Amino acid sequence: MLGFKEVMHPNSDFAMLALDDMRLILVRPSGRSGGGQYMKDGPAQTPGRWDRISIDVEDLDSLINKLKDAGCTFRNDVVVGFGGKQILLNDPSVNLVELFQHY
Repeated sequence: MLGFKEVMHPNSDFAMLALDDMRLILVRPSGRSGGGQYMKDGPAQTPGRWDRISIDVEDLDSLINKLKDAGCTFRNDVVVGFGGKQILLNDPSVNLVELFQHY
């Protein structure tokens, strides 16, 4: 929905995506392999906190409407600041994606 292209998706625990010159690596915290392994002291990674990636967009309002029509959900309403406006999108795992339109 945001224009990413799949670079690699060898199994259900790992995917690499690209958007322009950004590379995004997604790893499911499964405990089985790679970055999804549990830490030595026991904790597993969990989604849905305040960590997020931010994507610059040209027309935030139109994108929000498109994403809502597709069934996407947002953590908040549009926030307007001095340099632009933003909203926080929940990805399918409830991680945050900030969509930001600068002035």
